[in-house]
Amino acid sequence: MMQRILISLTLVAAFLPTTIQAQTACAQREMVVEKLEGRYGEVFAGGGLQNSSSVFEVWFSEEKGTWTILMTRPNGVSCIMASGTNWRDAGPNLKTPAGIKS
Repeated sequence: MMQRILISLTLVAAFLPTTIQAQTACAQREMVVEKLEGRYGEVFAGGGLQNSSSVFEVWFSEEKGTWTILMTRPNGVSCIMASGTNWRDAGPNLKTPAGIKS
């Protein structure tokens, strides 16, 4: 019985930092954009609707090579879904997706 409790507590402790980190990756969109622009020098690269309740955006910094993918809900809360380094631009051969006016 004691061993089962210890295993359960260990599993909870292992997943707790991930849960806390995921919660702190969300804030009002204006605050997130301010950080991306000010701290990382990132600019909006593009995005689109995933469904009626979420917009996805890609932000990047050509100078620093960083990139961030945001998901914004209708209530104005944005969450960082992914971020990284070594951004590579698609170059001039990038085609405009169907349905988008250029």
